Amino acid sequence: MPRQLNIALIGLRGIPANYGGFETFAEEIAPRLVDRGIKVTVYGRTNNIQYNSPFYKGVHVPLLPTIPHKYLDTVAHTFLATLHAAIYRKFDAVLIVNAANAPFASISRMGGAQVALNVDGIERLRKKWGKAGKLYYRLGEWLATKLPHAIISDAHSISDYYQQEYNASSEIIAYGANTNIEAPGPTLEKLGLQKDGYVLYVTRLEPENNPDKIIRAYQQVKTNLPLVIVGDAPYSSAYKELLSELASKDDRVILPGAIYGNGYRELISNACIYVQATEVGGTHPALIEAMAVGNCLLANHVPEHEEVLAGSGMLYRKNDIEHLAECLNALLADEGKRSELSEKARNRIKSDYDWNAVTDRYVDLFTRLTEKKKLSEATAQQTAKTKGTGS
Repeated sequence: MPRQLNIALIGLRGIPANYGGFETFAEEIAPRLVDRGIKVTVYGRTNNIQYNSPFYKGVHVPLLPTIPHKYLDTVAHTFLATLHAAIYRKFDAVLIVNAANAPFASISRMGGAQVALNVDGIERLRKKWGKAGKLYYRLGEWLATKLPHAIISDAHSISDYYQQEYNASSEIIAYGANTNIEAPGPTLEKLGLQKDGYVLYVTRLEPENNPDKIIRAYQQVKTNLPLVIVGDAPYSSAYKELLSELASKDDRVILPGAIYGNGYRELISNACIYVQATEVGGTHPALIEAMAVGNCLLANHVPEHEEVLAGSGMLYRKNDIEHLAECLNALLADEGKRSELSEKARNRIKSDYDWNAVTDRYVDLFTRLTEKKKLSEATAQQTAKTKGTGS
């Protein structure tokens, strides 16, 4: 019987998910990997995860400290996690997320693990980074093509970028989506919402995600329906103050903060329209999750969203507040169009974004990487044996 694979996920905040896309990804894929007979460890951060058990759904969840700072949080924790993994765990394979963490792939390699890196989107384009941050991310992109054994892109547009910029090919593995629909319940009741009675956007409250543009556009939308923008960001206090100021001018706008788990599922399952205003990143989990439950989708026109929607939603001109308002008015006035896009979105998810299929792709990747390592080691041993015999 073959030995059980032992892998680790590093570079995220940990599970249970309570932050963003990579955390949601880990919470979905890690237990599925366990169900397939793989030992899985997801490293978490002590300043983010409060889970008081060493295992979550069969996944080992060690917590390590970090430096809670906008520029150091991710890299400090990833350094410690890769070091811990290399010294104490001896994993067969390590999946590192975020191109900023590419330098630490060298530590995992020295520990004997095969390393795959999910690069996410083109992070250096985010407005929150200064010149030093953008330069570091550029370095991370380049190292992502040199240090890991495999690069993973979650969209063809990201894969094309790495091919064009660095002549580096990557595995294209999209995110999956949960198709379970949560009935209206305590979250909607608390916020004073009704099924199909609000417009929703779930995101980190950062400038390149454009929640301010949605609020500004909503001022031109002729409806009594609330606009609910769910999310938070630990290092964006000035921007969050701006959003609060904008929201205070329109009593239809609700900013409830971050909501996870069943509350999040409840909100995304019962919206009238879901808006995706991001302009940076690959495949956004909230977008495909909104599609999976049959939301009517309206998205910022960037290549990643166009690829994911593939005609199953409406696109507004990139960052065009006037056009966003026009599209919202048109959709709110046309129930038939909303129903048509809802059905298209559900069908799109069923065919291309199933979590079990995504998990199978990762199992295949980990298996190929570890088999390649075994073959390389066997070849090296045979070569050494031949040389020894010849001498």
